[in-house]
Order: sequence, then C-alpha cells, then structure tokens
Amino acid sequence: MKGKNRTEVGRRDFLRGLGLGAGAAAAASAPLASSAVAAESDADKRKTRYQETNHVKAFYQVNRYPPKKK
Repeated sequence: MKGKNRTEVGRRDFLRGLGLGAGAAAAASAPLASSAVAAESDADKRKTRYQETNHVKAFYQVNRYPPKKK
C-alpha cells in the first residue's frame, strides 16, 4: 500500500472530513444563537409565560394529573 496512488477517498478520510465539517458548522452558528438570546430584555425575561388555557386543562385531564388546588 506504500507505493499505491490513492485516487479514491478512504472510509476513514471520509469520516474525518465529516467531523471537521460538523465542527465548522457548529462554530459558524454559535454567534447567531448568542445574538438571539441578547435580544431579549430583562422585562421579557421576567414576564409570565405560562397560561392555563382550555387545551392545557384538557391535556392535564387526559394524562390524569391531579387537579390544581386553589
């Protein structure tokens, strides 16, 4: 195998290239994710997001969660 010209990509070389490509893609998308988090203000972080609507109540009832005590 020493004197053989390698014109085709071996399995290990292919997998190594995939690993490098995935690492580069993750590194490129990291700044995009951090800017989305920074766009949320302190007031938005503290506001109430949970709302018990009819479909949420139906979900609880179907999955047999104990009723909410008032």
